[in-house]
Amino acid sequence: MNKLKSLIFAAGVMLFILAAVASYFSIKGIFTFTPAEEYEDQGIHIFLPYQVLPVQVENTGATGRSRRMNPTRTVYIVYYRDMDAGGYRWEEQVLTREIGQEIVDAKRTVRRRVLCIPDKGTYITIEPEQDAKSYTAGLQQKYVGILSASAAYLLLYLAAWGVIRNQRSR
Repeated sequence: MNKLKSLIFAAGVMLFILAAVASYFSIKGIFTFTPAEEYEDQGIHIFLPYQVLPVQVENTGATGRSRRMNPTRTVYIVYYRDMDAGGYRWEEQVLTREIGQEIVDAKRTVRRRVLCIPDKGTYITIEPEQDAKSYTAGLQQKYVGILSASAAYLLLYLAAWGVIRNQRSR
């Protein structure tokens, strides 16, 4: 029974820390994402795949010894360029090199909407049916959802901790 209690306590503390970190990053995201008014819509562009390359990324799927022995993993990225000579680029992760090479060989084009951020000198590409308002509304909804869930857990944890502490002091 004591092992179960200590396991529940440890899991609760880890979830508390995770909820606190998620709250921090969602609050940071809410205050730092670019508002819709700052984007300039450059229209829908057609992107053509031109190469697939392996890229090393941090291995977040492994834990413990496996992560220490394999700190990185290989993913395959298909690179696209704008056919309208606008100089825009886009990339997409694929499961294997073969799938990526099939996309490049088939010359499957992709339609993406380009939104420029003139103040930062950058751009993003989004799905063609979206616009700057729907994109930022989706981001805001995501951040608020994460913040709500993590804040609810934090409050629930603190309330349970207060009740348990109050019962122990009696």
